Amino acid sequence: MWKDGAEPRFLVIGKIVAPWGVKGEVKVAIETDFPERFNRLKRVYLGEKAVSCVLEKARLHKGHALLKLGGCDDRNAAEKLRGQLVQIPIEEAMPLGEDEYYVYQIVGLDVWTTEGEHLGRVSEVLFTGANDVYVVQGERGEVLIPAIEDVVLEVDLAGGRLIVELLEGLI
Repeated sequence: MWKDGAEPRFLVIGKIVAPWGVKGEVKVAIETDFPERFNRLKRVYLGEKAVSCVLEKARLHKGHALLKLGGCDDRNAAEKLRGQLVQIPIEEAMPLGEDEYYVYQIVGLDVWTTEGEHLGRVSEVLFTGANDVYVVQGERGEVLIPAIEDVVLEVDLAGGRLIVELLEGLI
């Protein structure tokens, strides 16, 4: 994970979950809000060391991406890639709309209530389907903050903080 909102060199857009067929394709669980990007990429970076791979072909299939990577020509080679993260350079990140943020921008922010209480720092972002949830670690222990308009009132990236209005029963 990224420390204190430091900008990473790469963004994860998927994870290889299995080989696909016998010609070296891999099935990728999509971890981006922009799955169409796979069709435009010429190169991806795999694993912690971000090993560069030519992307020969990409297609979307039943909620996954199917990728044919250069040098991966059979099922055995594809199997060896299982579990690898598929990444792109930060420079290729899709532009976001107003009030949209990448996870690395949120992790590490200090969280303050409108009453001036410091709850801690965002340590993780959970993706629940309905809305994201910010996991905050602080003196109260772990606090889960739903990333919704009524709760997260301000995201101040320059100041390194979130301002939240706690709903009744949240803590």
